Amino acid sequence: MNEAEFNNLIAESPFADSPVQPTMLPENAPLQFRCHRDIKCWNACCSNIDIPLTPYDILRLKKRLNLSSGDFLKQYSVPFEMDKDGMPGVKLKAVEGGSACQFMKPEGCGVYEDRPTACRYYPVALLTMRRSDEFFDRSAYALVKESHCLGHFENKTQTIEQYRTEQGVDEYDQKAHGWRQLVVKRKSAGPAIGKPTPVSNQLFFMASYDIDRFRAFVMSPSFNETYSIPVEQMAALVADDEALLEFGVSFLRHTLFGEKCIEEHPDALDKRLARRRAMAEQEKEAEFQKKMELEDDKYSGEH
Repeated sequence: MNEAEFNNLIAESPFADSPVQPTMLPENAPLQFRCHRDIKCWNACCSNIDIPLTPYDILRLKKRLNLSSGDFLKQYSVPFEMDKDGMPGVKLKAVEGGSACQFMKPEGCGVYEDRPTACRYYPVALLTMRRSDEFFDRSAYALVKESHCLGHFENKTQTIEQYRTEQGVDEYDQKAHGWRQLVVKRKSAGPAIGKPTPVSNQLFFMASYDIDRFRAFVMSPSFNETYSIPVEQMAALVADDEALLEFGVSFLRHTLFGEKCIEEHPDALDKRLARRRAMAEQEKEAEFQKKMELEDDKYSGEH
């Protein structure tokens, strides 16, 4: 990728409006950086956090803490919007009344083995983008130098790829690859798919972040009346969080973009339409009953 392409990526990247602008680098670029307990800025980056979480980040952390995904989200996350159409994102919640990470300890990270992707990459960031006139994803790396960080002055140099290996991000990137592609596709599609409905945003949140609630949804009668999931696959979805996360990406591609990723029962559409008609009739009946009650109250008041 040439310099002009890198500059275009910066303009289209999540850092476009940030006061700290990154330097775009290829994976074979040298990185001078080292973080250790004896450095004077130890824990400084964990004292003022802004850490987005991927679905796999949440999965690793909720397992480590022995929490359901719903309880983890309540205790350790805050929602944010990833685009102007309200695509749901999740960030790590800071300590009550402060900006420090809840997992920060004097000796370092309290969940180091399961720390989020963004923490593993720091001070490097992985950018995955797609331009509106292209049909493939672009990946690049951004190096961000913050004034408090002294790790850039340490006497250790390696390539970004070597740093990635050292920090164990390969597994995290592999597990989040399909989801990142989905996010990029949704951002780049724009008017082509129309403004997402509140229901589609709720489905996106559930399938991406609230894995235990998504499992209950997949096991529900209404889901199984619509989709034809082989018995062996359903057993895996019930037992394996990672399999369920991967299935969630396929489900979102199917529901958000109309890609035929999941087999539906032949009469699924008719049943959905019948349910919607029944719900509409129930709502109409409830509205009529409410109106009649108001009329009764009115006449009762006149006497």
